[in-house]
Amino acid sequence: MADWSHRLDRLVTPARRRGAEILDDPSLDWSLRRRSHRDIELSNQWLGGLRTLETGVRDALAEAPGSPPIVLDVGAGAGATLTLVRRIADELPRPILTVALDINAQLAGAAGPGGFGICGSVLALPLRSKSVDVVTCSLLLHHFDTDELPAVIRELDRVARHRVVIHDLRRSWLAVAGLWSASFALAFHPISRHDGMLSILRGFTPGDLESLIHGVTGAEVSVARHWAFRLLASWRPRCLALHETAPSV
Repeated sequence: MADWSHRLDRLVTPARRRGAEILDDPSLDWSLRRRSHRDIELSNQWLGGLRTLETGVRDALAEAPGSPPIVLDVGAGAGATLTLVRRIADELPRPILTVALDINAQLAGAAGPGGFGICGSVLALPLRSKSVDVVTCSLLLHHFDTDELPAVIRELDRVARHRVVIHDLRRSWLAVAGLWSASFALAFHPISRHDGMLSILRGFTPGDLESLIHGVTGAEVSVARHWAFRLLASWRPRCLALHETAPSV
């Protein structure tokens, strides 16, 4: 049975694609960008993204000893991840400090209540090593080309003290077909439909993600499949020397 399962996976898993998503264009009209982020939030709500991410965030916060722990969301977008973090924090006996980082200044500025916003690139995070307790990165990794991915992982690992949590897409033709169908029911904008299908084709297999993270960090990595072709990767960051020239939070 396992052999047939692996064969089916190979059959429905395309090679990782390149190509540019429309949403990655910095000149895209702000109203279209907001509309596309609204579609992403709908997709996360109805197609399993938030449930997947919640699993990783709860586990990370349970072990983060900071008082209060600092949670950095890299590629924060419209802020859905930090909204989830704050909802979980309301159930906990201690406060949590949230930081939103996005390369788009308007999105970074919408950090939400009680949070801080930073405009910056994940390829060179403007933070000191080990300056935050938990780093989350949701649906961002697939935007990068293969040769850029090690630098992204290295930066996430560098700034985290206790846990890195990545939520992204599992590459599959079945996922592409499912999103195409769901996009009409959810009334996606054509830009969101195009980018969503391309995002899946730029996604990962569990083996891809585990090999990438372990190869860069040397850490023991947990990569789990979740419903609706989602992947959740999590690891404890390695210890680095704290000789940094980048500014602190």
